[in-house]
Amino acid sequence: MQVGIIINPIAGTNTHRTVDARVELARTVLSNKGIEGQVIVTDGPGHARSIARELVERGVETVVAWGGDGTFNEVASQVAFSGPAIGLVPAGSGNGLARELLVDWEPFRALEIALCGDIQWIDIGEFGGRLFFNVAGVGFDAHMATVFNAKNGCGSFQYFMTTLRELAIYKPKSYTLKSDQTIVTKRALVIAVANTRQYGNRAIIAPMAQPDDGFLELVVLPALSPLSRFWHVPRLFTGSVHRLHDVWLRSLRTLEISADCPLSFHVDGECFIGLRHLSVKVHPRALPIRTLKR
Repeated sequence: MQVGIIINPIAGTNTHRTVDARVELARTVLSNKGIEGQVIVTDGPGHARSIARELVERGVETVVAWGGDGTFNEVASQVAFSGPAIGLVPAGSGNGLARELLVDWEPFRALEIALCGDIQWIDIGEFGGRLFFNVAGVGFDAHMATVFNAKNGCGSFQYFMTTLRELAIYKPKSYTLKSDQTIVTKRALVIAVANTRQYGNRAIIAPMAQPDDGFLELVVLPALSPLSRFWHVPRLFTGSVHRLHDVWLRSLRTLEISADCPLSFHVDGECFIGLRHLSVKVHPRALPIRTLKR
């Protein structure tokens, strides 16, 4: 079996493992398993995407992404619909998808599973023409993704304080949503479309989401006052967002979102500027990922 292991050297900078140690560990696991493979370290944004594309073209059987949700998105976007399975070694700040798929946090064990684990087929979401595997959306979460990407990383305390500051001043917009035969216009704080339950760090936005059920979960949070926003933040960590008054929930396969201005949106935490109209759809059970047998 031929594999490729792609390592993001700046993911999880609080880890005790250096880049050289990660490379050595990856080579050790390959050797222990008797697997022929290549270990490649990325050198910047977008590099994981191009590496994965080259590996797919060479016909590898498995591509492993060692990094956070952004690294996984870059790699999986190239692996999707092309044949190889994908493995995941979590090393980011949020690791939402890894938490939902119960990926092992110890790198040695995670690598073993990423290379030799059972295949689980999960759904793929598409938002504004871009693939996502965890959560995508418009509104405050897309705004915060833009803020933190511009900061190029920060500590937990700074992350928390910046979120509180932005939550106080953010001005919700009005959106028109069309799903099946339903058309509604809502002023919303967040419009999240989720393949799994959480953004990361156990912040649960879509408690009913399952990554392999053939549906995406739409969660529309109402335009709360700043005080109400602060009051309801704990719901993200108790899994009770769906009990918020006036929250709008739908299981769907397609969705159209429109507004009177270009829409900023995110897919798995990566930010983009779209048109005034964005299409959303699901590709059921389209990505083979190596995990522990459930």
